[in-house]
Amino acid sequence: MSTPGPSSRPLPRPARAVVIPAVGPRLRVLMWFIYGLIALLGANSVYLATVTFLSWNSDRTYENWFYMLMFGGHLLLGLVMLVPFLIFVFIHLFNTRLRKNKRAIRVGYALLVGSLLLLVSGILLMRIDFGGSGSVFVIKNASTRSLIYWAHVLSPLFCLWLYWLHRLAGPKIRWKLGLGYVVGVGATAAVLISLHNQDPRQWNQAGPKEGADKYFFPSLARTSTGNFIPAESMMRDDYCLKCHKDAYEGWFHSSHHLSSFNNPAYLASVRETREVSFKRDGDVRGARWCAGCHDPVPFFSGAFDDPKFDDVNHPTAQAGITCTVCHSITHVNSTRGNADYTIEEPEHYPFAFSDNAVLQWVNNQLVKAKPALHKKTFLKDFHKSADFCSTCHKVHLPYALNHYKEFLRGQNHHDTYLLSGVSGHGARSFYYPDKAVQNCNGCHMPLQESQDFGARLFAGAKQPSIHNHLFPAANTGLSWLKDDDATVKAHQDFLKEKLRVDIFGVKEGGEVDGELIAPLRPEVPTLKPGKTYLLETVVRTLKMGHPFTQGTVDSNEVWLDVIATSGGRVIGRSGGLDEQREVDPWSHFINVFMLDKDGNRIDRRNPQDIFTPLYNNQIPPGAASTVHYSLPVPEDVTEPITVEVKLQYRKFDKIFTDFFTRTAKPGDLPIRGHKAGEPYLNELPITTLAVDKITFPVDGSDAVVENAKVEIPVWQRWNDYGIGLFLKGRAELKQADEAFTRLEQLKDNKRYDGALNIARSYFEEGLLDEATAAIARASEFTDPPAPPWTIAWLTGMINLQQGDLQGAEKAFRSVLEDKTPERTERGFDFSMDYEVINLLAQTLFEQAKQIRSPAETEARQVLLEQAATEYEKTLKLDSENVTAHYGLRQIHAELKLIADARGDQAAVARHDTLAKEHGRLHERYKQDDNARDVAQQKAKVKYPAAAKASEPIVIYQLHRAGAPGLAAQQVSADATQVADKEDK
Repeated sequence: MSTPGPSSRPLPRPARAVVIPAVGPRLRVLMWFIYGLIALLGANSVYLATVTFLSWNSDRTYENWFYMLMFGGHLLLGLVMLVPFLIFVFIHLFNTRLRKNKRAIRVGYALLVGSLLLLVSGILLMRIDFGGSGSVFVIKNASTRSLIYWAHVLSPLFCLWLYWLHRLAGPKIRWKLGLGYVVGVGATAAVLISLHNQDPRQWNQAGPKEGADKYFFPSLARTSTGNFIPAESMMRDDYCLKCHKDAYEGWFHSSHHLSSFNNPAYLASVRETREVSFKRDGDVRGARWCAGCHDPVPFFSGAFDDPKFDDVNHPTAQAGITCTVCHSITHVNSTRGNADYTIEEPEHYPFAFSDNAVLQWVNNQLVKAKPALHKKTFLKDFHKSADFCSTCHKVHLPYALNHYKEFLRGQNHHDTYLLSGVSGHGARSFYYPDKAVQNCNGCHMPLQESQDFGARLFAGAKQPSIHNHLFPAANTGLSWLKDDDATVKAHQDFLKEKLRVDIFGVKEGGEVDGELIAPLRPEVPTLKPGKTYLLETVVRTLKMGHPFTQGTVDSNEVWLDVIATSGGRVIGRSGGLDEQREVDPWSHFINVFMLDKDGNRIDRRNPQDIFTPLYNNQIPPGAASTVHYSLPVPEDVTEPITVEVKLQYRKFDKIFTDFFTRTAKPGDLPIRGHKAGEPYLNELPITTLAVDKITFPVDGSDAVVENAKVEIPVWQRWNDYGIGLFLKGRAELKQADEAFTRLEQLKDNKRYDGALNIARSYFEEGLLDEATAAIARASEFTDPPAPPWTIAWLTGMINLQQGDLQGAEKAFRSVLEDKTPERTERGFDFSMDYEVINLLAQTLFEQAKQIRSPAETEARQVLLEQAATEYEKTLKLDSENVTAHYGLRQIHAELKLIADARGDQAAVARHDTLAKEHGRLHERYKQDDNARDVAQQKAKVKYPAAAKASEPIVIYQLHRAGAPGLAAQQVSADATQVADKEDK
């Protein structure tokens, strides 16, 4: 048997490991889907980056509706890619976890980290609001958010580099395919960039048939395109409410919201203006003067011009000044007022007005994720300026409205604020704040704590805050008519401590030249029965940057309510209300008594008839008014006499409330307290702005009299009293001199005010040497020192009068040009005081007129051109300044002569044109004094009480027969007793 040999069967091969592809067929489909998303995101990102880069390098934003649509696409693509990407990464990692290509794996992990950084940073930058329930992932810290933003911007570049390294370590790169991919991304980005300025909302938008200038005139408002703005885009206040609840609530109750036909007082007035315009002109275009500020929604949407416009039920009639209107203004064209601004349809985010809940949610996310465009669209730098407020809080009456003359000044908050000490721009004020209030918002938009989306932590604030959009001021009447007592109280709270009343002194004999006993308290004189005394009362503005009352001064009802009592008996009364709640017309009113051309009072807010004031009793900011009251003490008085003086305010007087309730039509919105066909009782709230009270002992009485201590410093009481007399004009300058002298002579006086203000008074009297000496005394004070700018202004005025033109120029330039640490720290910039600028221009012009030698023609020309430059500075601040136009007319006439002598005909023509133009503007803006005198004389016959109030020296009687609150028989008996006593 043979031995078996080796087997011829082949040996089995070892089993091969199963290789799992890194990217299998099904995973490859997912990979190309992700590549497609990345391509779209890449093109989208290039477009977004381009627009962002352009915005960074300019003062404007290039973000628009299309940009926000693309930004929404960016968010959507990122969110859509999130899950597929994570699935791909998980499977790809599983497939390659055991590969030997460690370099590719390490780079892959780094790429994963970079990708996650990109995705997570994108999520962290989002603000997701779940149906208004709140936001998640909201990072408000600016530094943290900036760090995340740059991580999101730079991480894609990091990922591209790592992807390239990852592919280099793997299979061969298909460069042609990659190049095509990049070209596709670039081409898509280029298409997006080319579509940037396309906005289908603006296609085929209608404009006014007349053309922009003709349609909007006589309002100075304009739209940026000259086209109408759709009403619905200006009326989406509910849209603002979603993110700005506190701001919305403030605005909703504000006078801005109730500015239009939803205001019953304005409704009656504008109806009359429209009716007068239609009867006179055949259209209502004259009333556009009102609409630019009061009725912007019907005005800019084109509905206002319809004579049959339904001012109650039309969708735009109740809109008022909406959130969108105010924040869609793009430019303040000038400080002329009369709505001289440019407005445009705002750049809303996509789907802002969609009725679809999902699309509305998308819109909310866009706004919150990318609020920069929203902020730039609706909040501009000029919103923080007084110039912005000037567009509607400064007005003039044009010929198209009144058919009288091209220009008649109306209310002017702006210039009075600009020239005040409060603004830090007026160099001639009596008082200055520690720091200037840089804009109107400083008072009328105080900070309020808020959790609104736009709230931020202001300097000095402990909680995030916004500016109050109620704009607290003084319109208690409108809020009351709307049954909004909470807002009435808000206005009343705002008015606290804005003014004060001081019963300062008494004069025996009841005349202004009697012997003054002052200041009253702690000591008070003993009054003698049968004698007449003059009560010297001072009203002082405290926290105001404009005159009190300003605004609608013809209808604001502010008066002094004075009552003198003895033992429960009223012995003196002024400012009482009759049975119909009408204020005694013989009271002292702080208002403007405005007239039409026939001498009738403007008592219906009828601007088309405004002609001239009979008197103007407004009180400048940081100043005072002195009011005289005659108090005859009855012979039979045996008890101490108590006098109480209240400064009272009611928004509208009875005449005006009667007008707008009497003219109300069926179907109008209800007016509080009004019943059709019944007389209206003026129940509008009366607010006591300030009060003072004093008790005098009476000769022959043993009663002990005590008075509360007066907290006002003695020097300030004297100063305020003197200021009030000084502002009356030449009629009481002598009394002002005495007051300021008494102030200067106070024991231990450390204040400059007495000497400085007596210098003002002496200057007005023409006592220039005495004024100079007073200025020198004022300059000696150091703690505190006299304001050097006011010293310089007064010095310049005196030098100008005395012919020291070089000295005057130096002084005025010191006011306008000096930059000191104190001015900088306190925020003062007197280069904007155009009254001083005009004085400098006048000084330079006077210097030029002194040069007559032909050899010095060039020097004369230089001075004339310098004077012209100064006047032009004034016109940049106040383009309607009559003094500047008059000065420029004279200057260009002189420059024309110089050019003619040189044979420069081009210069002759230029100066001739300018002289004529400024002459025309001077005639336009100057006051018509002759016509004014005629109207005033007529008014004095019709309104004896107002005629009395317009006299240079006014003494109000506290014992007038027929005065409300004073018994007629008592007046007769007391008057007889006093007269008999004085005769004896």
